[in-house]
Amino acid sequence: MPDARPLPPRAAAVIGAGPAGLMAAERLASAGVAVTVYERMPSPARKFLLAGRGGLNLTHSEPMEAFVRRYGAAPPAWLTAALAGFPPASLRAWAAELGEPTFTGSSGRVFPQGFKASPLLRAWLRRLDGLGVTLATRAEWRGWTADGALRIVTPGGELNPRPDVTVLAAGGASWPRMGSDGAWTGPLAAAGVTLAPFAPSNSGALIAWSSYFRERFAGQPLKRIALACGGESVRGEAVVTRGGLEGGAVYALSRAIRAALAADGAARLRLDLRPDLDGAELARRLSAPRGSRSGATWLRRAAGLAPVAVALLREADLGEGVDSLKLEPQALARRIRNLPLAVTGLAGLERAISSAGGVSAAAVDDMLMLRARPGVFVAGEMLDWDAPTGGYLLQACFALGARAAAGALAWLAARAGA
Repeated sequence: MPDARPLPPRAAAVIGAGPAGLMAAERLASAGVAVTVYERMPSPARKFLLAGRGGLNLTHSEPMEAFVRRYGAAPPAWLTAALAGFPPASLRAWAAELGEPTFTGSSGRVFPQGFKASPLLRAWLRRLDGLGVTLATRAEWRGWTADGALRIVTPGGELNPRPDVTVLAAGGASWPRMGSDGAWTGPLAAAGVTLAPFAPSNSGALIAWSSYFRERFAGQPLKRIALACGGESVRGEAVVTRGGLEGGAVYALSRAIRAALAADGAARLRLDLRPDLDGAELARRLSAPRGSRSGATWLRRAAGLAPVAVALLREADLGEGVDSLKLEPQALARRIRNLPLAVTGLAGLERAISSAGGVSAAAVDDMLMLRARPGVFVAGEMLDWDAPTGGYLLQACFALGARAAAGALAWLAARAGA
């Protein structure tokens, strides 16, 4: 005769209240699990709110095959499975359910109609509260006790809960002032979890500008350009900084720049200042007589180059002993469309939008459970994967949170049936 006694309540701890952790909490609570989210900062989702300061780019609208390629030539199988299980359409539907329908911008990026993160987060927290999720702030996870309880340090002392399942979603190691400083690597290393070293991603490129260029042009935008490195190229915009270049076009090449730096100690960006102009047409325009005009005025009128672009030509000339203004029109056109810039490094983790490295791909199974710690699942930027901005980073964090919750629920079900 089957046992009719009710099953004991199941409890889950989620470490970290960013997108991955909150999505895992929502999925677990929706399945009837009692969830407590432990967040070390005074309030949840601080980095998520920062990302939405200039307009929250949730995801991207490009076809899924192209979308997945944004995560590298061979992303981990669990990442592609997570994206398949919670694709951009699912994220958009989820946002609409929370009262924040989305729209697609001219670049294919997807934004909530409110354009900000705060309304979406407020609606999300209300939903989680309605599901019975407990949010404990100023509560830092520091590993496990000798007998397997969690160590949660709070202003009132240490807590030692014993949840049936745990989801770790404590973030990577970028923007540490937002709460993700990678301090969790200590407890995981002690538990025998294989970790990959952290590296900046979606980070600025460091370039040794001359003092004149640095003082005169720092803060100037480079619009409608193209950048290339290591066989990868992207169109977009960038901003000159005192230390190099920042901006979406640079961030999209972080992986390629990082690989070149690791291989050779240096990297080379190729800057196309007029990707919208055919080389032959640009050469034709540069064939017009210069007359008495200065080089900067002539290039501005003939090639449509802004003062900062002209200065970049001269900056590259200094490093190579070249005088671009003395080149024949065809050679000058080629240089404008293929200007070499020597990169000496990437801006550090404290300025990077995200980080690569963390829990290695082999350290978790297909459902994101730690092989060294059964019943503990990992989601979000704690895992070793890499994605550019443009919606790809956030999309994967949401998707990995959903997959970790699915893995946790499957594991709980298997234990209940054992």
